[in-house]
Amino acid sequence: MVERTQADVLQSILDSMGDGVVVVDRVGDLVSVSPAAIQILGADPLTALASLCLPDQRTPCPLADTPLARAIVGVATDAAEFFLPTGRWLSITARPQIDDNGAICGGMAIIRDMSAARSAEMALRQSEERYALAARGANDGLWDWDLLTDRVYLSPRWKAMLGIDEGEISDTPAEWIDRIHPDDVETFKVRLSAHFHKLLSFFEYEYRIRHCSGAYRWVLCRGMAVWDETNHATRIAGSQTDITVRRAVEQQLQHDALHDLLTGLPNRALFIDRLDRTIAIARREKERRFAVFFIDVDRFKTINDSLGHARGDELLIIIAERIQGCLRPGDTVARLGGDEFTILVENLLDDQSVDVIVNRIQRAIAEPIMLGEHQAITTISIGVTTSALEYTGSAEMIRDADTAMYHAKMSGKDRHTIFTPAMHTQAMADLQLESDLREAMAHSELRLHYQPIITLAGGRVNGFEALLRWQHPQRGLLYPGSFLDTAEETGLIVPISWWVLREACQRACEWQDEFASDPALTVNVNLSARLFAEPDVVSQIATALEVSGLPSSSLKIEITEHNFVDLSGETGQILRHIRDLGVHLCIDDFGTGYSSLSYLYSFPVSTLKIDRSFIRRLGLPDGQNEIVQTIIGLAHTLGMDVVAEGIETEQQYEQLRDLHCSLGQGWLFAPGLDNEGVRALLAGSGTMHT
Repeated sequence: MVERTQADVLQSILDSMGDGVVVVDRVGDLVSVSPAAIQILGADPLTALASLCLPDQRTPCPLADTPLARAIVGVATDAAEFFLPTGRWLSITARPQIDDNGAICGGMAIIRDMSAARSAEMALRQSEERYALAARGANDGLWDWDLLTDRVYLSPRWKAMLGIDEGEISDTPAEWIDRIHPDDVETFKVRLSAHFHKLLSFFEYEYRIRHCSGAYRWVLCRGMAVWDETNHATRIAGSQTDITVRRAVEQQLQHDALHDLLTGLPNRALFIDRLDRTIAIARREKERRFAVFFIDVDRFKTINDSLGHARGDELLIIIAERIQGCLRPGDTVARLGGDEFTILVENLLDDQSVDVIVNRIQRAIAEPIMLGEHQAITTISIGVTTSALEYTGSAEMIRDADTAMYHAKMSGKDRHTIFTPAMHTQAMADLQLESDLREAMAHSELRLHYQPIITLAGGRVNGFEALLRWQHPQRGLLYPGSFLDTAEETGLIVPISWWVLREACQRACEWQDEFASDPALTVNVNLSARLFAEPDVVSQIATALEVSGLPSSSLKIEITEHNFVDLSGETGQILRHIRDLGVHLCIDDFGTGYSSLSYLYSFPVSTLKIDRSFIRRLGLPDGQNEIVQTIIGLAHTLGMDVVAEGIETEQQYEQLRDLHCSLGQGWLFAPGLDNEGVRALLAGSGTMHT
């Protein structure tokens, strides 16, 4: 009864074990199997144990080497690992069974299912391998700081980032912190301490750190701390990323956002920022004096159009360099755009300093500049405003300097003007004039009057010069001198000129139809040099002729001599295209250009108009008889017509007739006539003098 109870206890123990137990007799037949063994091995445990695989090769284990086979021949197996084809990992311990006589009577195997543990081990190994691969493959350097021992682990990549070989530095934090740039180290420590005290949820900071070459690299450092139960940080680990390239790109983008790409000078945004700061300081320090210079390059468009935009850019770069060379290190020169520059000169000693700086800059700019094979001599107009007017904002100060610059340019260019409040009043008037002029175009307030051009020998009307007038609703009839400069500056001269051309052609054609003559009546139209930069100038003239029906030989285009001198070779080609239409070209105000007359051979000119300033002095003791006679002789030699402008007296008329000047116009004969006045004149005798 007792023995039976012991057997039952033993069986109960076997049944309750998590490890499986298999017992075989001496020939390998199954004697006993525990429920756990069946759960692990299946319903046929002996077959499962016969199919064991070696773990490394995953190949079938020889039957003779299986644990139970070895046990029944007297060989024990201790916790050997095997793999079942079913996917289970097993740890098997086997022992021979010995009978009372000491003989082997069988074998027993204890089987433990290691599948879950092995899977966890493999997952851990894969995780470790993945982490190791990521750490080796990443651009980041890793660090791990034990705050209790005050030792820091710096990964090989962390060291390589700074050009440090393995083993060159110790594991003390000073090896790291002492390399941080002096301007960044304090903030590094403050942010680290803030994270340790949980004021920051994580540590992150961009700073400069010294490379072994001595140069500094920008890095982004991130980390997360671990705290103990008393909220004391015990450890912090993280990464360090080299962001030098990114920082360089950001700095370049920031530089580009605040600097002119062509010259490298500060742009409008940066200039305004510096000027606003200077104004703010000056409001606190009343004795502080400064000035703003507004610079515009004279005749830049002519150079740009004649030599090309590449040469124009080259000129701007050279001008920028020359201006910089005239200033002190603390002064700021900026390019606002196009050919406009501004200068902020701080800490002026007195008003005379402005003249000294202006003269220095103008002398530097006036030096000849080689643009490829061409030598250019350029000048600048400068407007100046000073802190004496106690400005409160940069916009007003720049505006007033700009206004002063335009006054300098209108005074003859290559000079400077200091702003006065009266100029602002004039600027507002100019702005109103521009607005009114736009309204004039929209409401058909522009008019054309026509001054007769007569043959001095016979007094016959040869043609008319179209003269622009403006019937202002409040100011009455305005002459071009009161609004033409505004039209030029604003670009309104272009649409106005095309209107003048079309209107004059239309009227001349009507006169020819109504008052036939031989030769046919002509009409002279003044065109601004600006129009010859317009791409459609030739087609505009051709269209005006076609729409009006006026013969091209009856149209004469007038360009002032000053503008002729400024015209480029490319513009000369445009003039030849106009001449090919059959249109005549006249040089107006001839004799005032003070330039070589070679352009008379370069451009297809048919008529010279002697400037009225020479005609006015005819007959006076210091008169201009010789000059007028020379111009008339030059025109005859070149086979050109010659017209005397501004004839106001009988004496002038008689002298010009005696000098064989063929054509003339002026108040002696008639002022500018409206269309009805012209028709009345032509309906009469058709002659003005005999």
